[in-house]
Parts: sequence; structure tokens; C-alpha cells
Amino acid sequence: MEHKISEKVIKELIYNAISRSFSYNEYRVLLDQLVLKSGTTGVEQSQMYIDYTKLNQQRMKRLDKTIKLSEDVKIRIGEIPYKMIWLVLTESWCGDAAQTIPVIHKLALLNENIFLKIIQRDEHLELMDCFLTKGSRSIPKLLAIDPISNTVLWTWGPRPSEAALLAEEYKKEHGELTPHFKEILQVWYNTDKGKNTVVDLMKLLSLE
Repeated sequence: MEHKISEKVIKELIYNAISRSFSYNEYRVLLDQLVLKSGTTGVEQSQMYIDYTKLNQQRMKRLDKTIKLSEDVKIRIGEIPYKMIWLVLTESWCGDAAQTIPVIHKLALLNENIFLKIIQRDEHLELMDCFLTKGSRSIPKLLAIDPISNTVLWTWGPRPSEAALLAEEYKKEHGELTPHFKEILQVWYNTDKGKNTVVDLMKLLSLE
């Protein structure tokens, strides 16, 4: 956690966020509605972000149909005996979110003890600022929460571990993440097909 804020306040922020959250299906409906009216979520309402939202809606629709999980993953996730809320901070324009939230959703569906909730980052900046990535409000950010105590068990994001390493190495060489890197990253996501996200989460769940 980056900000010096009391655990009590964080729990209150989490409680309030969950009460205002979307289910995955509600979030997908929101994206469909945004595309119909040429809109986007978040503070920045630029044409670029509107275009990203449209692209992400198409990607998520495709991934909902094509993501495949192994039988081993299905069995091990299905055997988790305790309840968790997976609270994801995101925005409709976020490319990494479009590639990974459908995977997170597929995993959550495997066990009735896992409740996936989605919130918009820019409407919950105080909570976001408790879980920065190297000082940045990077999304998506997944918080695994004990629903009884509202304690954060672990966090994940904003990218799968291999993609994060790819970004880190590119930045070291080029000084910044250029538009060309986005092309490289998209090729990586297309090749990976959600596998690295699954591996990351299995490790955090102590199932790997």
C-alpha cells in the first residue's frame, strides 16, 4: 500500500465501493450502452478514450466466448472453501483490463464462494490511491477481500506478470512505453490467451 491511511478507513472505502459496484454482466451492459452513445467512463472524455472503449467492448465480447480454462484449474478453483470478494478497479478505456477482466470473470464463475465486483477507478480515487503501482494509478487493480472483515488478502495488477516484465524491459531500453509497445503487447495478449493471468492468480491463491 502506498498511502499512509488507517486500516479502518480502507475498510470503510472498500465497504462503500462494494455497495456501488457492478457485477460483471452489469459492467458488460454498461460498455454496450457507452458504445451505443459514443461514450466512455472516467474523467477524461476524449475521442481517443471513446475509441478505446469501443475497441475494448469488442475484445471483451470475443474473449467471453473464446477463453478456455484447463480441467485442472477448474477443479482447484472449484475447491476453494472460503468466501472472497474480488473487487476490480478499472475504466472502460483500459486495454489491459479488457484483456484480463474476462479471464478473472471466468475464474470467479468456477466457485460460488468468489464474488466478482467491478468499480470505476475515477469514482474511487481515495481507494485507488491506497493501492498504487510504483506511484501510479495503474489499472486494472484486483483486490481480494475477506467479505466478513473487509480485509484485503492480496492484490493483483495492472498486468499479468510476464506482460509487466515485457513493459519494464521495453521502458528500460526506450525510456517510455511508445505506441509501438502497445502493438507488441497486443500480440503478447493474443498469444497468451489469458494463461499468464490464470497462473498469477493461482499463485496468489496458493494453488500453484
